[in-house]
Order: sequence, then structure tokens, then C-alpha cells
Amino acid sequence: MVLVSVGTQKQPFDRMFELVKGSRSLRKEKIIAQIGYTKFESKRIETFEFIPLEQMEEYISQADIIISHGGVGTIFSALKKGKKVIAIPRLKKYGEHINDHQIEICEELENEGYILYYKDGVDTLDDLIRKAKKTTFKAYDSQNSYIDILRKEI
Repeated sequence: MVLVSVGTQKQPFDRMFELVKGSRSLRKEKIIAQIGYTKFESKRIETFEFIPLEQMEEYISQADIIISHGGVGTIFSALKKGKKVIAIPRLKKYGEHINDHQIEICEELENEGYILYYKDGVDTLDDLIRKAKKTTFKAYDSQNSYIDILRKEI
């Protein structure tokens, strides 16, 4: 199962769902998507806007791959459970966020070996999905890793 999550930002994230919908690698996968404020409907993808944290944690536990916006909440919830994460940062130029800080977060996490992230205009989601399935990611240590990453960013 693949879980897609856009977090809780009020800006819609249509681009993410167009990438997911167009992915050939996901055609046979069960997909559950947290769409937040994005107006997205699909006959093939099970969607919900928001759910209690406990239920979201359950979906994360069940998923083989998490496709997430570049926010730390979803990413770190997935990393704590040892999940493979592909992050798609929200971008200011598309009105998906007020700035591009999610790129910085995703770059650092990818450089450290925790996730893969979608680089707009460079990557294809299908290539990242294939790569994620073959990759052994660095295990996340919730005691130290987040603090170390933040220290590097500061």
C-alpha cells in the first residue's frame, strides 16, 4: 500500500496528485491519500481530508512507501516507523506554500540518506518509486538524528 499525504497547509497541492495519478509504477498499488484542502477526486485512489493522528499513524504503519509533501511532521512520523519516503516539496512558484523551505528540508534529509525527494523539472515520480523500492535507507534514530539535522541547518 502507498500512502500519500499533503499535511495540513491550507494551500492546495494539485501538482502532487497529478504526479501520483500519472504514475505507471503505482497502477497496481492500493493508494490511500490524505488530500487536506486540495480538491481531488479519484475512482482508483481512496481519499480523505483529515483524520485523527492515531488513524494516520496506522496508515503509515501499513504503507510500504509514503509519498509526502516536504513537511517534517509526515516525514518524521514515517521515518520513525522505518518507512520508505519520497517527498515532494511544496513550491512557492506554484502557490503551494509561502516560501521554498521544504526544498531545504528535503535536500538535507536526502543527503543524509533518509529519503528521496522529487526535484521539480528533473525527476520523474516513477524513477523515484523504482529507486525507493531498491534502496535501503538510513535508519532514523529519534533521539539524535533530528537534532543533528537541525544543527546543520542552523
